[in-house]
Amino acid sequence: MATLKFARFSTLHFTQYSLGVDTINFMSTPTDDFYRISKLPPYVFAVVNEMKARLRADQHDVVDLGMGNPDGATPKVIVNKAIEALRNSKNHRYSMSKGIPHLRDEIVKRYKKNYDVDLDPATEAIVTIGAKDALAHLLFAVIGPGDAVVSPNPAYPIHQYGVVMAEGHACMLPMPDANTFLSGLEDLYRTSTRKPKLILISFPHNPTTQCVDLDFMKEIVRLAAHHGSMILHDFAYADLGFDGYRPPSILQVPGAKDLAVEIFSMSKSYNMAGWRIGFCLGNKKMIAALARIKSYLDYGVFQPLQIASIIALRECEEDTKKICALYQKRRDLLVGGLNKAGWAVTPPKGTMFVWAPIPERYKPLGSLEFSKLMLEKALVAVSPGIGFGPMGEGFVRFALIENDHRTRQAIRSIKRFLSASE
Repeated sequence: MATLKFARFSTLHFTQYSLGVDTINFMSTPTDDFYRISKLPPYVFAVVNEMKARLRADQHDVVDLGMGNPDGATPKVIVNKAIEALRNSKNHRYSMSKGIPHLRDEIVKRYKKNYDVDLDPATEAIVTIGAKDALAHLLFAVIGPGDAVVSPNPAYPIHQYGVVMAEGHACMLPMPDANTFLSGLEDLYRTSTRKPKLILISFPHNPTTQCVDLDFMKEIVRLAAHHGSMILHDFAYADLGFDGYRPPSILQVPGAKDLAVEIFSMSKSYNMAGWRIGFCLGNKKMIAALARIKSYLDYGVFQPLQIASIIALRECEEDTKKICALYQKRRDLLVGGLNKAGWAVTPPKGTMFVWAPIPERYKPLGSLEFSKLMLEKALVAVSPGIGFGPMGEGFVRFALIENDHRTRQAIRSIKRFLSASE
């Protein structure tokens, strides 16, 4: 049975949550005979997803603000290049597990232009099958049994369970805000007998939307260097900063390449989620370890998609700015509407999400039961905070993935739901 160590809190055993009508028994699943699968609890979000599917099957119009799945079209110039490359039979063969050289060249140029970071495309950059591929396989490459990996909680699920699958010791620090996480990390280094092998962070942060400045990154690098830890920064929302905020790359910190890698994804920045194009950049030793693992596992992304991604990086920076502006507009619409409906929510500085505390009178329900109730009564789907880990309880996450009309529809329904229960 997998155990996640929750730093400064009691050890949390994933055994059973009582979820009202739907009870998820983490001790008994059909796949428990399989060693690694037995370490993973069932997907909490599946409860909401199944309920949503039933409602839609009954012809109910559900507004889905749950999964962070971009709804925008990939820019036409990228699509056209993919079609052109697809028609060339030479691109139908196996590609390179590290990614084709021209694509690695382009991501390195982007880092130089956007962050003034110098990278060697041959040794400090690798193309991955999206960010999850980079993160999961890097953990397999650099983490061994019992190695401590510290990360914020709540967190994107792969940040916790990628460590578990790699046989590591997942040490979760609470992050109601970034400074609390940093303080907890300092305490952990000072008091723990098991020093972190790796610090796994992601800013702007999913699901909490917490954002940091370059000084925060400098302090993380300083601590890691002093204690001999590595750093993995998941930079999935690199280009989604609002109100003039520009998220920093950890590789901007002097000396960061000595111990850190950063994951960048095309998914959110270019509306290319389904294309599965990502990158891991930075420390040569960690990149080489990932490359070796991947050489056994895959032949890289389908080459027409890589060729199209070159065009994205070369020609579509203005599209990235428009995508960011759209998410900011949706943020303003949703947050403004929720506040007018009596649900106090703070606007995020980045990401494509809104992290909302459950209204006070519903807190005793917990995030999953509240999400189910809102789906039943308002026909609006959100992600329950508990799905992101123990410290996610008491919150739900909205994804900014619906157009203005649908978002207004959701706001009206939520307002009626909240008013009817007063």
